[in-house]
Amino acid sequence: MLSARTLCKRLGYRLARRSLSTAQPELKTEYDAIIVGGGHNGLVAAAYLQKAGINTVVLERRHVIGGAAVTEEMVPGYKFSRASYVLSLLRPKIISELELKRHGLKVYLRDPNSFTPLLEPDGTGQFRSLLLGKDLKENQRQIAQFSQRDAEIFPEYEHTLGRIGEAIEPLLDNAPLDLQRLSNGTRLEKMRALMTAKPLADAGKALGSDLNAFIELLTAPANKMLDKWFESEPLKATLATDAVIGAMLTPNTPGSGYVLLHHVMGELEGVKGAWGYVEGGMGAVSEAISRSAQEQGATVLTEKPVSSIQVNSSGEACGVVLEDGTEIKSTMQMVMSNATPKVTYLDLLSKDLLPEDFLSEVSHVDYKSPVTKINVAVDQLPNFKAAPNTADNAPLPHHRCTIHLNCEDSALIDEAYHDAVAHGVPSRKPVIEMCIPSSLDPTIAPPGCHVVTLFTQYTPYHRKDGREWDDETRNEYADRVFDNIEEYAPGFKSSVVGRDILTPPDLEKTFGLTGGNIFHGAMSLDQLYQSRPVPSFGNHRCPIKGLYLCGSGAHPGGGVMGAAGKNAATVALADLRR
Repeated sequence: MLSARTLCKRLGYRLARRSLSTAQPELKTEYDAIIVGGGHNGLVAAAYLQKAGINTVVLERRHVIGGAAVTEEMVPGYKFSRASYVLSLLRPKIISELELKRHGLKVYLRDPNSFTPLLEPDGTGQFRSLLLGKDLKENQRQIAQFSQRDAEIFPEYEHTLGRIGEAIEPLLDNAPLDLQRLSNGTRLEKMRALMTAKPLADAGKALGSDLNAFIELLTAPANKMLDKWFESEPLKATLATDAVIGAMLTPNTPGSGYVLLHHVMGELEGVKGAWGYVEGGMGAVSEAISRSAQEQGATVLTEKPVSSIQVNSSGEACGVVLEDGTEIKSTMQMVMSNATPKVTYLDLLSKDLLPEDFLSEVSHVDYKSPVTKINVAVDQLPNFKAAPNTADNAPLPHHRCTIHLNCEDSALIDEAYHDAVAHGVPSRKPVIEMCIPSSLDPTIAPPGCHVVTLFTQYTPYHRKDGREWDDETRNEYADRVFDNIEEYAPGFKSSVVGRDILTPPDLEKTFGLTGGNIFHGAMSLDQLYQSRPVPSFGNHRCPIKGLYLCGSGAHPGGGVMGAAGKNAATVALADLRR
């Protein structure tokens, strides 16, 4: 088996160096507003600013737009969603207001949605699995294999999480309470800041009797909450993976339950909690947003890395400087950053422009990441012992799911976590989330072949075994992951055509994700809502007037939502009107 790059070279194939858009427009020296970074949030912000009549440019460092929501053909004929890989949280209003379907967005809904095969056979020698989807009766039948009691109570659990998610979901679509202006603003600013409290008050009212359950989700370990509901490990561990996905924590960590809500707050095609694969890969989401923004008149440019943000003598953000020395001015003193808080405030700004207290807060944002993403090209579908393939090798319902491996017991997740945290080495039995988007999307792999994405953890950014992440250690870890998959699906390793391995340092270098953190910062209680990215400035603003944070480092955080971009544009436009 060859690496993606070696395979491409041997076949004389040139890796794609452009986004799906054609020739780039000319770069001008002045725009009303400038957006640093062409991730999906930056593109959303550009679209809304341009709709409001603000002449906006997006400057993307890489050769392709989308940030972590990108499609790249790293192996000839196979299109990888290299970082983000499934869609659910993209706000319905953004889809409709930016007419993303008209601009090419097409999503294949998944149902069922979750498949957990068990590695060990039962007493009769049969391999069991847990398959969950939208059919509640079928879910109960599946769960009853392990616990009749859990099967009976599962609908109540789903309804409780659904009610909580529905109550707080509107908070995603509004900027958080403006504590800075509420505390230190003028009388008029304080009155306006109080108005931003309405969505929070409405959420509290909507929670009603579920308020205590919501507080428990925010503060308690996911395992503590799940233990109150259920007794069977395959069910509890499957649900617990949603609580720790992308986070350097264990289901036993206080506050780990919050991310469970992200998996009920999503919506696709009017179906609550639905997840799906985007036709053409996740880059098609970014392309659709970009087309919408450009149709309005926005300029979107690639290979334009920004080296610094300029601030005028009045303390206002007034432009940027590119790495080649080109200066671009903002005529409205409006600059937005889709980069992480660390890159925005510590790398692109001179430190003497920011208060020491603010710099201290920003420097202590938690970016720890457990994730290594492996994208794999295969020439046949994985064949699981717990659910064998049919003779025609056609995709079965479980192939369309998120497939949880090494997740049939919560203790396995805990052990994998402690390998990375206590010993500073990659997990011996990594937690693996496998997806096969080509099981629904025929456009991303050759006929009969498939794209497999592996979202794996736990892998520390800094290893404590005296080794660095290089080609040798990357491939050692990927081989370990493949060995684990082979135990569940014999023949997987022999089906591999090529692979693309992204450790935490690779995710940082490739996509600008500080620490390799896919959320632009941990989604912990101390880094949510008005405390995202820091408690003193959680309203997309910062001490520099006219500089706004529009990426996932701002509220409401990570995931392909677009909400941070839209909310930042709303805040900036409100400031402009004032």
